[in-house]
Amino acid sequence: MRAVVYNGRNDVSVTDVPEPEVGEGEVKLRVGYNGICGSDLHEYFAGPIFIPQGDAHPLTGRKLPLTLGHEFAGTVTEVGPGVADVAEGDRVAVMPLYTCGRCERCTSGRPNVCTQIGFHGLMSDGGMAESTVVPVHMLHKLPEQVSLEMGALVEPMAVAYHAAALGQVAPGGSAAVFGAGPIGIGLWFALRGMGVDDVWVIEPSATRRAAIEKLGATTLDPTAVDVPAAIADATGGRRADAAYDAAGVAPAVQTALASIGAAKPMVSVAIYETPLETPLINLVMNESRIQGSLCYTHEDYRAVIDLMSRGHYDTTGWVEKIAMGDVVAEGFEALHAGQKMKVLVDPTA
Repeated sequence: MRAVVYNGRNDVSVTDVPEPEVGEGEVKLRVGYNGICGSDLHEYFAGPIFIPQGDAHPLTGRKLPLTLGHEFAGTVTEVGPGVADVAEGDRVAVMPLYTCGRCERCTSGRPNVCTQIGFHGLMSDGGMAESTVVPVHMLHKLPEQVSLEMGALVEPMAVAYHAAALGQVAPGGSAAVFGAGPIGIGLWFALRGMGVDDVWVIEPSATRRAAIEKLGATTLDPTAVDVPAAIADATGGRRADAAYDAAGVAPAVQTALASIGAAKPMVSVAIYETPLETPLINLVMNESRIQGSLCYTHEDYRAVIDLMSRGHYDTTGWVEKIAMGDVVAEGFEALHAGQKMKVLVDPTA
């Protein structure tokens, strides 16, 4: 079968690999679509970062080269021994986490920060292929009204939903989202789905602002507007109940910390390639805090799928589909150049 194989930095190839075999407690999927994640871009242009290259990953036993892809949905084509409640023909989204189940984080209900965490498609052969095999516990069945295209977006939207929930903004509250890439868009959808009335999306790119404005968002251009002052004015001086950094750059962090009210959080859901200077005095004087956010839980997946089943998410203007054979030029390179926002790879094309 064909797959997108990562061999190292700037070295990804579409090639034939052996068809995966199904084992105990596993299922095989015919992949419908697989999204290219920001993590995939980091691996391609600056990696290996998370993908093991020396010692194999302790939970999967794998290291490079391996098949990429951890944002995907597909149809069950084969069920392994010991699998119940899943049948051939089921359409599913995949929560691609490998966790040890033994560390203090796992046993205290935080498996998303497991000390040995792994990802299908970064620490094992993933879903950027015609078929893939996953443990049955990773599966979430898709309702009839949720397409495989939308199902491939459950993973990044669950990243955003988990972060949105950590901000603890009450219905009717307010929030500021910094960055209008896929996770920023996902944050806007999640917050609106949680009943947060006032959400400002702060984005310097006119193209990205226009894309999210077409979905109904209110945006601010940080190059033209004093963002903290604008939010203070809109909230009667209270400022935002939470801010979310999905940009990963110092100006966004500094502005976010200046935009939140007393004792409120800035939730960090970006990937930071280099250390940033942070004005911690703002935290002291405001009794505010920085809250990290990693991955998602099964509850986040169920919440996102439920919102999708009610038509809450709209892919218009920010999601594109490409053929697997075009994954480098139309995927990695185009995304890195800012020519596209979100790409779903079709393994059949």
